[in-house]
Amino acid sequence: MRPLIAITGRRLSAAMIQRMDARFASREIDFYFSDYAACVRRADGIPAYLPYEAGTAEAIRRFDGLIVTGGQDIHPGRWGGDQSVIPADADPRYNSSAHDTSRDAYEAALICAAIDERIPVLGVCRGHQMLNVALGGRLVDDLPPSELSHYSADAAPTDGESDHVVTFAPGSTLYGVYGPQARVNSWHHQAVDTCGADLVVTARARDGVVEAIEIPGREVVGVQWHPEWQSTPDPLFEWLMRAAAASRRNKARIDETTHQFAR
Repeated sequence: MRPLIAITGRRLSAAMIQRMDARFASREIDFYFSDYAACVRRADGIPAYLPYEAGTAEAIRRFDGLIVTGGQDIHPGRWGGDQSVIPADADPRYNSSAHDTSRDAYEAALICAAIDERIPVLGVCRGHQMLNVALGGRLVDDLPPSELSHYSADAAPTDGESDHVVTFAPGSTLYGVYGPQARVNSWHHQAVDTCGADLVVTARARDGVVEAIEIPGREVVGVQWHPEWQSTPDPLFEWLMRAAAASRRNKARIDETTHQFAR
């Protein structure tokens, strides 16, 4: 069976949809960029969107892999950042860039449950930062100017600027996926600062900014770029499907062994 992959999203007011019927504008909608699902399907997986109400260990046990997606900044109160940057009237249901503590909590719960259950995890951009924060790490509040542009004006999809190349640590999971280097896109103003429990940095940009983190010996990876929006198909989704398929087989063996002992 093809691996079943959970994909996180965000929640908005239906009023955010242009020409929404006014009778339903007071309701809320779950929002997902379809590129994630398309990439999972092309890699021979089955994508499934996971709403906030499914941010539980019980839910994640039904899946073979987890993608934690991009989006707005994580609330600084969750990782000890500068809370003076939070607008008093920002509502994440009406402003897709506003902090959303409900989203933070649901994704953190899914990440921790997936790691506990040994289910492969891929964090993308915000999801990469969420992986770090969920495990107790800290972020850079706002990246200082450097020779690289990390907050690109380019429209998706794109492979990024020619000088935005990341270098991977030998022996890491990502070195096995990409080799020593890869050119990637970039849409972020924050970054990983100190790593959370068990995480290590496995890729950096030329200016030293952290571009990827992993848990050594585990199928847990966070990347600062958007593999779903690379113009050239990104091999990271094939890695995730292989890891998820292996996780599924391992769970099946454990279930069979448990069933035999129960008899």
